[in-house]
Amino acid sequence: MAPTGVLEAALYVDDLDAAEAFYGGVIGLDRITRVDGRHVFFRCGEGVLLTFIAAATEVPPDPDALPVPPHGARGPGHVCFAVPAERLDALARHLAAHDVAIESDFHWPHGPRSIYVRDPAGNSVEFADPALWSSTA
Repeated sequence: MAPTGVLEAALYVDDLDAAEAFYGGVIGLDRITRVDGRHVFFRCGEGVLLTFIAAATEVPPDPDALPVPPHGARGPGHVCFAVPAERLDALARHLAAHDVAIESDFHWPHGPRSIYVRDPAGNSVEFADPALWSSTA
């Protein structure tokens, strides 16, 4: 009965244009949909990154809308993107070229590397060698 993976992850932002410029423009994720004042969603491999304006998702749905319960959150969140180890150096250069400050860049004790940055809303965004969780942590 265990799930087979993470289908979607949500981050909460305060500016959809900034979120779209960062995740679509800098990171290169494909935009799936956008509803101004509420959300912009991006494709990432087989999963989806949802970015929401928190206040918009705290409003209960209208009676004739899909019955998605309110789920807004406040404060910085975290997402980790899988990046093959051999591409992490190029990613670090790409981030620097787009004036994205690297908050941390290190190898975990068991070997895999992670690079951490902040998105425009202050969320922690990690890019990690997929071996991070395939090895014993």
